[in-house]
Amino acid sequence: QVQLVESGGGLVQPGDSLRLSCTSAKFTLEYYAIGWFRQAPGTEREAVSCISSSDDNTRYADFVKGRFTISRDNAKNTVYLQMNSLKPDDTAVYYCAAGNWGVLTSDYSYWGQGTQVTVSS
Repeated sequence: QVQLVESGGGLVQPGDSLRLSCTSAKFTLEYYAIGWFRQAPGTEREAVSCISSSDDNTRYADFVKGRFTISRDNAKNTVYLQMNSLKPDDTAVYYCAAGNWGVLTSDYSYWGQGTQVTVSS
């Protein structure tokens, strides 16, 4: 059963931007910490960014700092991941997850099915 839905992925060139969206028909996302994770073929799922439920505190992996921005629009029940200056190494399936604040997959209980981001010239 899909609990979160990601959208906005696609094929872009290096240096381009994408905005990923995460929404849910089942959960009110403002009550949860939301994490964005990614997984490339043959690698483990890794944390990209997260935003807290209470004070919108944010956290970023070193490899996206200064390029990616996480934000919420509670009126739309949506969390965004704005990705700028994309690199080929950013190619992965991107997942959003809802749960407790943290950077581990075990911190989150509810997951989407993922959206593919491919950065290639």
